[in-house]
Amino acid sequence: MFTGIVEEVGRVAAVRRQGLSVALGVEGRLVCEGTKVGDSIAVSGVCLTVTNVSNGVLTFDAVAETLRRTTLADVRPGRMVNLERALSAGARMGGHFVQGHVDGLATLVSVEAEGNSHLLTFAVDSELSRFLVEKGSVALDGVSLTVAGLHDAGIGTQATFTVAVIPHTWENTTLSMLSVGDQVNLEVDIIGKYVARFLGTRASGVSEELLRSAGFI
Repeated sequence: MFTGIVEEVGRVAAVRRQGLSVALGVEGRLVCEGTKVGDSIAVSGVCLTVTNVSNGVLTFDAVAETLRRTTLADVRPGRMVNLERALSAGARMGGHFVQGHVDGLATLVSVEAEGNSHLLTFAVDSELSRFLVEKGSVALDGVSLTVAGLHDAGIGTQATFTVAVIPHTWENTTLSMLSVGDQVNLEVDIIGKYVARFLGTRASGVSEELLRSAGFI
């Protein structure tokens, strides 16, 4: 479990293809501290298991399922990635609960400066946008963000949503390195997924209209 508060921006040092999987070497001196083989690290929002730690470089294996669902499918040496160690018991919860289990990809469609912050708008498949709510939480490339605007009336099967990025996050994550057309790993709030599952398959007689009339949504 992670919080979406990025500890360090690391660099992909090595990529080795192994059949349908990929072995990654990632430089990250801060997150190497206290990390051992078997620990979990979020690499741009993807939970990966450490297989080796040596001289400030962490090694991971990304299997076929991970490559199918994330931007790690086309990772190259030199790419910068957001890094976060797993949440330790008793630590402060600064972002929101992030599993590192990517739900899909979002595509950057616009970047707008607003004072000293930035508004980033992304296109996402409507099947994922239904889990997003205005002022709710979303993780993009492992960064915990708040949905500032939600536009369900997208083009075709896509919708768009906007997040507001504060200066500290802009300066200390890879979000400032994105260009229009780039894709990011998206993880929706786990609570939203459980609620949708419950309403869809388990709650006889419970509907969105009923919850709204009762003041729950």
